[in-house]
Amino acid sequence: MGKMKRYHWIRITVFVAAIIIAFPLLPASECLFSATAKQPDTLPPAVLHIPQDVNQILLVTGGGFPLSKSIKIYALERTGSGWSRAMDPFDAAIGRNGFAPYGEKREGDGRTPSGLYRLGTAFGYAESAATKMPYRQSLPDDVWIDDPDAPDYNRLVRQSQTRASSYEKMKRGDNLYQYGIVIEYNTDPVIKGHGSAIFLHIWAGPKSTTAGCVAVSKDHLLKILNWLDPAAKPAILMNPEPALKRSILQ
Repeated sequence: MGKMKRYHWIRITVFVAAIIIAFPLLPASECLFSATAKQPDTLPPAVLHIPQDVNQILLVTGGGFPLSKSIKIYALERTGSGWSRAMDPFDAAIGRNGFAPYGEKREGDGRTPSGLYRLGTAFGYAESAATKMPYRQSLPDDVWIDDPDAPDYNRLVRQSQTRASSYEKMKRGDNLYQYGIVIEYNTDPVIKGHGSAIFLHIWAGPKSTTAGCVAVSKDHLLKILNWLDPAAKPAILMNPEPALKRSILQ
């Protein structure tokens, strides 16, 4: 029995040695169970905390069923001790398919992107609006490109100056864009196919949804435009991480 056992172990040793010679050891970073194996990507800092230069925030939260009754916006301003509410929270509408997790928004998916984004230029049908934000009157020839294959994707251009196959008219036949403001999502840099024309604008009604924008009543939008101050570096925080939400609303 002793000889048989020794012979058995000799066969195993030779077999293992052959494997080692045929397949050199992988670097530690590529080993399946290595302690240094790649970990899932972490969320960027802007999703986990608010930059110090941002002193006004529109916090968009909710997402239960139905969407039309669960989305709220909080208008908040930074104080010496944290964040205070500039006005009572109000109802809002988001994409028909809810929020897209951070980094997963795609063109045409009917979802509103999650994350923190600067608020840019206000726009509307009138020559001017009661706001400190930069304002641009929308003209009949103004379009926002949503064709991912176009070189001017996710840009405001004149219809007569683009070859894009798809775009959104900024001066519509209804009042949805009578007033609005650009949410600087996927604008710098622009990544093709990751979503375009994300605005805060007037809703179609309290039970409505959007194609991906955030929408509120006209009265609330006018209050927001009047409150926003470019010196406060305003931003919109959509579908915040729970810990960040708690820290802001506490």
